[in-house]
Amino acid sequence: MVGFKNRYMLMEVLLDPNKDLMLDEPIIITQFNLSKAIKNSIQANFGECGLALSQNSFQVKYVNPITKVCIFRTSREEYQKVWAATTMVKSIGNCPVVFNLLDLSGSIRACKNIALKCDELKFEQYKLSAGDRLTADVHQHMRNCLEKIRVLEH
Repeated sequence: MVGFKNRYMLMEVLLDPNKDLMLDEPIIITQFNLSKAIKNSIQANFGECGLALSQNSFQVKYVNPITKVCIFRTSREEYQKVWAATTMVKSIGNCPVVFNLLDLSGSIRACKNIALKCDELKFEQYKLSAGDRLTADVHQHMRNCLEKIRVLEH
């Protein structure tokens, strides 16, 4: 008996740099927002049948709202459809976004190791850009996200 084969996609969500986030409501990237945007994109581009085929296996496994790094799980047969749909997502909420694939892996362990490294590097950049405005709450939230990814399994 062969187990269910998955693919794990490590992606970063790039927000539109031309959008003035101080004047508009800041977008908070959540599992629900990402899942809804990608499923809507699958339905718009591949129809009801495409959505039904990919919906069983598609899951947002991890999201870091600070570094905008996320991990998606999908079946081996449907990963190309999900990947294509993510490239066609134009916005989450009212904020224009672009997805960048950082890693594609067949195991969650390999994907989470790369995600840990990526999150740590992106948080260092975030600390440098935030400077004095970085609060203890942000540090605690980042530690919680890193702990969440360390214990991530199937």
